[in-house]
Amino acid sequence: MNRDQVRGRWQELRGETHDLIAADKVEGTKVYNRAGELLGTVDEVMIGKRSGKVAYAVMSFGGFLGIGERYHPLPWNLLTYDEDKGGYVVDMGEDQLKGAPHFSREEIDPRLGRREELDRLHTFYGVPPHI
Repeated sequence: MNRDQVRGRWQELRGETHDLIAADKVEGTKVYNRAGELLGTVDEVMIGKRSGKVAYAVMSFGGFLGIGERYHPLPWNLLTYDEDKGGYVVDMGEDQLKGAPHFSREEIDPRLGRREELDRLHTFYGVPPHI
């Protein structure tokens, strides 16, 4: 196969197989709680540069038309893909999210990529780091 054929085949798959999905397809995917209530959508996927593993997803939550919207970094290992919903499910409710680490669009914090901030995030959620 030449390069154009490979690119065409990849587009046919639409960046998704049974077990794999392209990062740009994850962005915009809905996130639900266990009760099936919509919590938000995946805004970004953050990947470890050295490990190649997904560290966390940034979920947008709340607000209206982008006003008052908050962003919650969720450790990747908290999200479970649900084929029936076509989205991710997390085992937490809206009240838990309100107390979770978050930031507004104006407060995007570059420290979040630092090891100590990732450790703090994982400690809050009680899960081991994924990267």
